[in-house]
Amino acid sequence: MANLEVRVGDLCLRNPVMPASGCFAIEHSEAVDFGKLGALVVKSVSPKCRAGNPTPRVAETPSGMLNSIGIPSKGLDYYRSKVLPAYTEFGTPVVVSISADTVDEFAQAVSTMSLPEVAVIEANISCPNLEADGMAFAMDVDTTYKVVSAIRRSTHHPFWVKLTPNASHVGVIAKAAEEAGADAIVMGNTVLGMSIDVHTRKPTLGNVMGGLSGPAIKPIAVRMVHQCYRSVRIPVIGCGGISTSEDVVEFMLAGASAVQVGTASFIDPGIMQKIIDGLHDLCRQLDVEDIHTLTGQVKLDRQLSDRWLRFAQQSG
Repeated sequence: MANLEVRVGDLCLRNPVMPASGCFAIEHSEAVDFGKLGALVVKSVSPKCRAGNPTPRVAETPSGMLNSIGIPSKGLDYYRSKVLPAYTEFGTPVVVSISADTVDEFAQAVSTMSLPEVAVIEANISCPNLEADGMAFAMDVDTTYKVVSAIRRSTHHPFWVKLTPNASHVGVIAKAAEEAGADAIVMGNTVLGMSIDVHTRKPTLGNVMGGLSGPAIKPIAVRMVHQCYRSVRIPVIGCGGISTSEDVVEFMLAGASAVQVGTASFIDPGIMQKIIDGLHDLCRQLDVEDIHTLTGQVKLDRQLSDRWLRFAQQSG
């Protein structure tokens, strides 16, 4: 059998497959052996208590779904005492995802959650920044650098930075996050979208717009992972439309060291287990002994690849 172990910075994972934040709960243990996943990424927590966005919060789309959940939260104390303990019993690294409204809130929340039982903190800087009129932190190089720097000063814990695909210059933003002290990049989150019910003439989401996820966005996510990989030296974790072992290998060839599975788990709660099992067979077919050797190994015409990378950076 192929060796599926990968490294993301100093963290060793038994395989490259983990859930995406917000698409995974303790109830999934009925369908997936948590002890066989690469890591457990828990839904984002906010330091402020909030109910989330108005309903409806989810709408199905061709090859995907729209969501506008709004990151409901009961605060960090509740999270530490009532949510986190259930995920620490499986011998699998636990990744705590944090969302916050301001730079200071991010720094304070990351400091609070830098706990021995937490392997990594994922800073979801694709969320709105209230100090910049609600524009996501990761939409701008300066705000990205500012928030990541503040987080780095607040903790010695490993932390990943989750970027947004709604920014046109993801490679430049990933580089800013690296220079500010991030240990890895998670690329990325949902693509902003909207749908309308033609019968009622109303948006299908209560919040009007929301995040598009699922197979429909996979080519966008693969492209952005490759751009980030070409722009930074820290690991990149790919996310967006992954539902098969072939998808995992595609993301790794583009430059991902590991991947996160999101929407596919709503369709099939046991999909991550199936993907991991499929990776053994696929690696055998591809004559791959160590899966980590696939990272960044897409075959490219170097001159053409460099031209596209420069174009993407200039467009940003």
